[in-house]
Amino acid sequence: MRGNKNRDTAPERQLRAVLHKRGLRYRVNVRPLQGVRRTADVVFTGPQIAVFVDGCYWHGCPEHYRPARANQQFWHTKIDGNKTRDAETDQLLAAAGWTVIRVWEHEVPQPAADRVETAVRGAPREEAQANRSP
Repeated sequence: MRGNKNRDTAPERQLRAVLHKRGLRYRVNVRPLQGVRRTADVVFTGPQIAVFVDGCYWHGCPEHYRPARANQQFWHTKIDGNKTRDAETDQLLAAAGWTVIRVWEHEVPQPAADRVETAVRGAPREEAQANRSP
């Protein structure tokens, strides 16, 4: 299990490369909320958008997840726990005003980057929000 990377995986790097090529600037492996031990893979702090690139095995992809044959109960509990934590993370971030985008590791980077870019470029600017009248 030590060989499994928890950051800077190939799918993350590919998505970041496409986003960077499109002129988007972001932070990498950042905790969007202080005091909450959840790290997003790509974070746009201004528009408050957190992007998670989820591994098909570790996050239970409906298309590609195949249960382990050995120690089945342990792995079933582990993957279900990861899915529960992901849902909780989404709720915590949404409650704090963040937009969460989840990308499966098997997704083609360009369409995934399209979703991210649409969210980032469509998000209201901080200055515009601050200057609005009540």
